[in-house]
Parts: sequence; C-alpha cells; structure tokens
Amino acid sequence: MQGSEFFNIVLLGLLAGFIAFRLYSVLGRRTGNERSRDDQLRMPDGAETNPKPAASKDNVVTLPERPTPVGASAAASNPLARALMDIKLVDRAFDSDRFLSGARSAYEMIVTAFARGERDVLRPLLSDDVFETFNKAIKSREAKKERVDFTFLKLKSARISGAELKGRMADVTVTFESEVMMAGYDPSGALIEGDAKTPHGVTDVWTFARDTSASDPNWLLVATASGG
Repeated sequence: MQGSEFFNIVLLGLLAGFIAFRLYSVLGRRTGNERSRDDQLRMPDGAETNPKPAASKDNVVTLPERPTPVGASAAASNPLARALMDIKLVDRAFDSDRFLSGARSAYEMIVTAFARGERDVLRPLLSDDVFETFNKAIKSREAKKERVDFTFLKLKSARISGAELKGRMADVTVTFESEVMMAGYDPSGALIEGDAKTPHGVTDVWTFARDTSASDPNWLLVATASGG
C-alpha cells in the first residue's frame, strides 16, 4: 500500500463494511379479545330478577386523555427522531446530547491514535472489522518505515445524521467536520504526502453501534465513510 493510502483513509474516510449484526426477533404486542359476560343471571322459576338500574349520567366520570410523551409528536413526522425515540424506549439511559459529546471525544481520540499507530487505544473503540482495516494500514506504514506527522486542530461540528434500531442493536451515525494538519515522510525524511503547514478540512461519516441489552454502556465504531 502506498503512503497516500493513509491519507485516503483519514482525509477521505475509511470505508469499512458494516459488521453483520445478529438480528433479534421483535416481540409483537400481546392482544386479547375479552369475552363479554352475560349481565343477566339465570334465576330459579318463580324468582324475581332485580335488573341493575341504568347508571345516571351524573355518575359518569370522564377520564383524562393520556398525555403524549415528550418528543413523540416530532418523532411521528421525522424518521431520525423516530429512530432515536425507538432507541430511547429500549435504553432509558440513552441521551442524544450525551451520546454526541462522547462521539466527539471518540472521534479525536481515534483519528489521532490511528495516525500515531496506537493500537492499544484503538482496540476498545472499534469493531473487529474496523480495527482490522486500521491495523492493516498501520502495519503497511511500519513495513515501509514511513512517518506521519499529524495534528488535530479542531472539530468544527458534529451532528447525528442517522439512527436505526435492529432488534436490540442500536446504530447511530454521526457526521463530523474537522480541521487537521498532516504530512507523510519516507525513511529518508522526504515529504511524500500532505502538507505540514496547511490545515485540511475533513468530513467523515461514522456509525457507532451498541447492544442495548448488554451491561456494557460503550459504543463501538462499526463503519466509516467519506462525507464527500
């Protein structure tokens, strides 16, 4: 793999296939058809029946309508909001703002660790497929004795751009826009890619996943792509 492949991964996004999630059967709502009872009791011959008097309208109490859950009206008309609501229903601890804050930290940590070849940092943050792809790129750099200078300047924006609940597996996609500086050098120290003095704008689309039935609260990076 040429030195430029590292920059294709970081600048253009590392396109990794989605890991195959085990699909869980979705439990259907249990419904029942209640059998109506006969209001009249059979009485012995000659006995009088005392029909129940009709309820007075004054005794009828109108029950209040069940309030609509917060965010439910927005979710009904917005596929993304609906998907996030579905995740929230199976994982009460899920909070979009808190998730996004964690994703911001993970993004900077992952791209920096990848540039430095820090496998021990990457391993707990990535799915097996994504880690293997990152690891192959790192091994290639090491074999060619290439050096990378990388500086994460700032994360300009991060927004949730997709979400899906598949059984108990939740996927949340985040679009990141960042600014970095990077340069690649061959063993002799000659510049082979990038520019150590000019900031580069990067747009990445990353998907994180978590099994909501698991006790582990951490999300893993399961797919990356370029944002164009």
